Amino acid sequence: MNISLSANTRVHRIAVSIFFFIAGLVVATWASRIPDIKNALHLNEAALGGILFAIPVGQVISLPLSGWLVSRFGSRQLVIAAAIFFPLTLILIGFAATIWQLVIVLFFFGLWANLVNIAMNTQAVGVESLYGRSIMASFHGLWSLAGFCGAAVGNFFVGAGFPPFIHFMIIAVAAIIMVIISYRNTLPDDGYKTSQPIFVKPDKAVLLLGFIAFCSMICEGTMADWSGVYLQKIIQSPAAYKTLGYVAFAGTMATGRFLGDRLITKFGVKRILQFSGILIASGLSVVILFPYLSSAIAGCLLVGFGASCVVPIVYAMAGRSKTMSPGLALAAVSTISFVGFLIGPPMIGFVAQLAGLRIAFSIIALLGLGVSFFGNKIKV
Repeated sequence: MNISLSANTRVHRIAVSIFFFIAGLVVATWASRIPDIKNALHLNEAALGGILFAIPVGQVISLPLSGWLVSRFGSRQLVIAAAIFFPLTLILIGFAATIWQLVIVLFFFGLWANLVNIAMNTQAVGVESLYGRSIMASFHGLWSLAGFCGAAVGNFFVGAGFPPFIHFMIIAVAAIIMVIISYRNTLPDDGYKTSQPIFVKPDKAVLLLGFIAFCSMICEGTMADWSGVYLQKIIQSPAAYKTLGYVAFAGTMATGRFLGDRLITKFGVKRILQFSGILIASGLSVVILFPYLSSAIAGCLLVGFGASCVVPIVYAMAGRSKTMSPGLALAAVSTISFVGFLIGPPMIGFVAQLAGLRIAFSIIALLGLGVSFFGNKIKV
């Protein structure tokens, strides 16, 4: 790398952490208002699942482009642009008055979400190399902390009766202010610019990391998109409490990630991944088997702990690939993992329409065990 160690190392870490916070805040803000948008457009579970399909479609379409852009031009310019357009797209969601308007806006929401994801993780790989030790989980911890804050703020706006577009505008303005404050301190050169083509075939190690992330992120997507609907329909919780499942999930996700670097160092990535899959499946099983608000919240807490370290481990290992540049390796892993988002939301909706939300959540619990299965096969 061309970046030398200096007093600015910590400044770079803080700046990149802010971009992780922005991304998590925007995602959680959208997730907190899904039940309200569902009700406003008079959607059933199957229709909502089909509409949510637009987000991962936008993400997957942008994946090869994002990896190429990072490798070609560096991650700094991309992370700044994406972190501005991502929250601006959130505002458009609030103004969507028809199903097709919502589908189109969610497509671009997914596209910008992926661009900022690949760019900020490439920046994080660069900062981690400056430190010479594992700090990736702490970056993702900021993302999850933002998810917790966004869900909690969303719960307040829902309880206070604010319409989604007002809520979204306030969050978008706050996010753009954070970009303006922090963009100068991002890594000026992540050191990974290459002339590799836009499509590069990943090796077996990168594919395996993608499968692990797939199993984890389909569970994360379920909690983000469907936990509020589950609490509202199955648990029949009061309207003011319908976001508490996601708040609980996001809270333990953040806690687990802030503890993650220490746990990974102490126990190793294999043991952490094996235990993570068990926790995810156990938490979803509690949600399914005990249809009460308190037990459902407890189950969401377990799922958050279980999923907390999976993506940081996978992204850090992908960023150290010996056969691909970090941007392209991260894009390859994200391509596989976001297929989970691609099939997850509509699958939940269609299965729920046919057999109920409990059966749909049972399928996701089994997929959570895939983290343990594939995690046991990685070579550290």
